[in-house]
Amino acid sequence: MARLAIPKTYKLYIGGKFPRSESGYTFEVTTPKGDFLANAAQASRKDARDAVSAARSAQSGFAGLTAYNRGQILYRIAEVLEGRVDQFVEEIRASEGVSAQAAKKQVEQSIDTWVWYAGFADKYAQIAGNGGFGTPDLPTSMPKLPEMGTLSLAPTSISPLPNPRVWWWHFLPRERPERAFWV
Repeated sequence: MARLAIPKTYKLYIGGKFPRSESGYTFEVTTPKGDFLANAAQASRKDARDAVSAARSAQSGFAGLTAYNRGQILYRIAEVLEGRVDQFVEEIRASEGVSAQAAKKQVEQSIDTWVWYAGFADKYAQIAGNGGFGTPDLPTSMPKLPEMGTLSLAPTSISPLPNPRVWWWHFLPRERPERAFWV
């Protein structure tokens, strides 16, 4: 007896949870040849508002961490990617139609990018010129900057990696939300 294939459904990630879209709509993700690959939640305006609200409420907690702790979180993301390289290579191959070598290069570049930012997280203060040290025992003396707004990311294609070529950046200023912009 043949096994029934179970198609993947990509959900949203809002406030530490994976809800389906509030609207209930989804769209098909296909391979470059047009074959079905997965279903993805189609976010509504309410989903976007919920995501911005969750990001704003989480921002103070993240900002309250030391630069060293924030770097550790970024490094942990790189570790998780490293442990699942084969899965991400296969997903990129299927969704983009590239060779295994090209897909692996994308994954490796993504891991290297996370590691670079993790290593840079507690060194910003020294480069900025205040001379502080970002270690757990001696926190940096850099003054806390006010929250300027909320930055959100939206992939233009379904990809598990933070590849700058496939992400839209949305900045919503705190003081003047009517000046929001997309990059």
